[in-house]
Amino acid sequence: MASYKHAPRSIITVVIVTIIALAFGWFAGSAGTQWNGLPVYFICTLIAFLVNWGVFIPSAIAKSERFFDLVGAITYLSMLAAACILSAPLDPRSVVVAAMVAIWCTRLGTFLFKRISDAGDDKRFDKIRGNPPRFLVAWTLQALWCILTAAAALAVITSTERVALDWFFWIGGLIWLFGFAFEVIADRQKSAFKKDPANEGDFIDCGLWAWSQHPNYFGEIVLWAGILVMAIPVLSGWSWLAVISPFFVAFLLTKVSGIPMLDEAAEKRWGDDPAYQAYRKNTPVLIPRPPKS
Repeated sequence: MASYKHAPRSIITVVIVTIIALAFGWFAGSAGTQWNGLPVYFICTLIAFLVNWGVFIPSAIAKSERFFDLVGAITYLSMLAAACILSAPLDPRSVVVAAMVAIWCTRLGTFLFKRISDAGDDKRFDKIRGNPPRFLVAWTLQALWCILTAAAALAVITSTERVALDWFFWIGGLIWLFGFAFEVIADRQKSAFKKDPANEGDFIDCGLWAWSQHPNYFGEIVLWAGILVMAIPVLSGWSWLAVISPFFVAFLLTKVSGIPMLDEAAEKRWGDDPAYQAYRKNTPVLIPRPPKS
């Protein structure tokens, strides 16, 4: 019975999260394209849960989170495919936004999958992979993450209003490109750092990591802000719910599963290291600035 501890609370969490996400998808998509009387955005929301719950079942049986991050990428791609097919024909803004999200999630999904494959497991799941109800919460929250994070992109693709390319499009595109490049470079720098035997057991404080303690997260927030800027001309009524996208990402990374968890683990590992304490003191947590000389 120990493996089902906190089951009622976990099931209630799953139900509440699902209701919130479905309601969000319905209202956010109410002014957008419809398919058989259902908002396409709402259909994308259903797909997000079906994908994650579908993979949860064999993962729970195997007590493995091996495919968790990869399924996150598949969820985005599934929602994009449904939105594009059911909202066709698409305008250039929709095509570009869909391509941006596809590039981002494919890159991140494969990067995270390779990382977990190399590591063997993900420490975040140590306490829940053997507890099916709590494990289900993680997969349900991943569906919610995909639904809310992609809000601005889905608002563009499913919009019934097609707007010619304007300065919102170009400025938003440049913001996305900057954020995407920042995230990719930071991830590659950290991977290269970890592969160097000379850095065994050390924390990274070079490259973009000398400018920010979490430069990859900064890039992540910025790229979604760029997509929101691109979406502004087509937002109206309930579709303005899409503005939640970058703010939800920022909240998630700074207050929930990103920075707090990583900082706690780092403090346990290097908390007594004067060099690490100096790094924490002199380096911004998120928003980059040139390192102090």
